[in-house]
Amino acid sequence: MWVWSKLSAVKWTDAWEERFYGNPNSVISEIKGGKSIRVEVYCEGEEEALKIQKQFGGSVRELKKANWVAMSAPKAEAILIRDRFVISQLEDEKEIEKLKAKHAGRDVIVIPAEMAFGTGDHPTTATCLRRLVDCSREQEKEGWSFLDLGTGSGVLAIAARLLGAGEVKAFDFDAKAVEVATLNIERNGVSDIAMFEEDVFSWKNRKKFKVIAANLFAAVLIEALPLMRKWIEQDGRLILSGILFEQWPDVEKTAGDCGFELLSHTPKGKWVTATFDVADA
Repeated sequence: MWVWSKLSAVKWTDAWEERFYGNPNSVISEIKGGKSIRVEVYCEGEEEALKIQKQFGGSVRELKKANWVAMSAPKAEAILIRDRFVISQLEDEKEIEKLKAKHAGRDVIVIPAEMAFGTGDHPTTATCLRRLVDCSREQEKEGWSFLDLGTGSGVLAIAARLLGAGEVKAFDFDAKAVEVATLNIERNGVSDIAMFEEDVFSWKNRKKFKVIAANLFAAVLIEALPLMRKWIEQDGRLILSGILFEQWPDVEKTAGDCGFELLSHTPKGKWVTATFDVADA
């Protein structure tokens, strides 16, 4: 067993919670004095820990077997998304069938809490899903294209296919997230999703998409917005999330500078989710 760890200022607690939300092997501890936190992620193999280190810095060390204490995430209540979806962490087939019977007319998406965040019960993911449902209802034709940047558990990509998207591409820099997202696609019986490991800044893309969703750190969003402008259709929709309230003005300004026009934004607790279209030339 291996553990990745990093010290960080306490003001970044929310950002770290968002990044590793739903990962039962992540721990955030406040250090005595209250000015710093220690972020830890326990990994089965060294490669997984080194991948996190490459992205975020920090240190990696091996744990003795006696030091490992398995952690489990509590099962969250089912989340209702508009009149369209039920998002559940349940894995028992009988319980899932009960959910389907209780919420007839909705698609049940099963996303267990595993080694990726984005199970659907975090404010950013749930709000992204609601925005995605709204965007899908604006589409005049079926088969619209969808791009999911920082897919995490894959729930947005799965939802997009169920909402009628034709071409769906989704990627994450984290190989473990891609592995889990691929498993989630299979367990939900959805097909035709291109799921792959990639970095938003190194991806070579010439395709334009009708809807783009990016649930990422605000700093990454700000840097990636010029790329998103190149990748979106002229009449497309952009959904941004993962933005702390105090970071929202910088994200909004950068989006405007890149040629996006704000349609609406939703503060949810400490987080903001927003929908943009492309400003008229």
